[in-house]
Amino acid sequence: MSIRPARADTDHEQPPQPPHQPSFAFPRSARLLDAGDYERVFAGARRSADRYFTVLARARALADESFSEPFGTARLGLAISKRSVPRAVARNRIKRVIRDSFRHARAELPCVDLVVLCRRAAVDADNATLSAALAAHWRELAR
Repeated sequence: MSIRPARADTDHEQPPQPPHQPSFAFPRSARLLDAGDYERVFAGARRSADRYFTVLARARALADESFSEPFGTARLGLAISKRSVPRAVARNRIKRVIRDSFRHARAELPCVDLVVLCRRAAVDADNATLSAALAAHWRELAR
C-alpha cells in the first residue's frame, strides 16, 4: 500500500482568463415572454422592413423593467406564422437564424423590445442572406 502525497493548492490553479468577451447567450431576460409584451410592441412600434423580414421595435422605459437583467438590453420576440412559412422545418430554421443574429448583435442594440415577422421570400433564401438582411435591420435600429 502506497500513500500518495497530499496535493498542494497550487495544483488546482485556474488557467488565466482571456479579456472580457461579450456573452452570446440567449437568456430568458432577452426574450419577450408574454402576450402583454407583444401587444406593447405591436401597439406603438417603429417598423423596419425588407423582402425577408419586418422588424418592429419599441423603446423600453425604466418603468417597463420586470426582470433582473441590467437596464439597457434589447429583448426579442418572434412571430413566424404558418401562413408565411408553412413547413415546420423551414420555420425552425428561420427562427434559429433570427436568434443567432440577435445574440451576436444584442450588445450594440439600444434598449428596445423587438418583434421579428417573417415574409414568404425568407423560405427560399439561404441562411447567409437572411443573416445579412437581419444585420441591416440591427444596424438601422442601432442608429
